[in-house]
Formats: sequence, structure tokens, C-alpha cells
Amino acid sequence: MPAFEVFAIYLMPFVIIGIAIKLLMKRYGVDLPDVQKQAGSAPKRRFLLGSWRSD
Repeated sequence: MPAFEVFAIYLMPFVIIGIAIKLLMKRYGVDLPDVQKQAGSAPKRRFLLGSWRSD
């Protein structure tokens, strides 16, 4: 049982932050595709010699 408690304590802040951000986005009328459009295109990623590179 202690392992489950530690997992729950570790995970809960991320869940709470995610829910809060989702509610704020809904409140201000912002949608995820709008945010992605503002961020621009994602860089191309390649796997080269054991490390990730972005171009």
C-alpha cells in the first residue's frame, strides 16, 4: 500500500495542473488547435547515433 500512496502523491499534482489548464482554456475560449497553430510547425526529428536531433 505505501507504493500506491507514493504513486498517487507523485501523480496528483500533474492531474490537478492538467485539469486546471483545461478549465482555463475553456474559460478563455482557447482551443488546443489554436495553440498549436500559434506555435508553428514541429521540427523534424531524426534518430542518429543514439541521440535525438531536431532540425
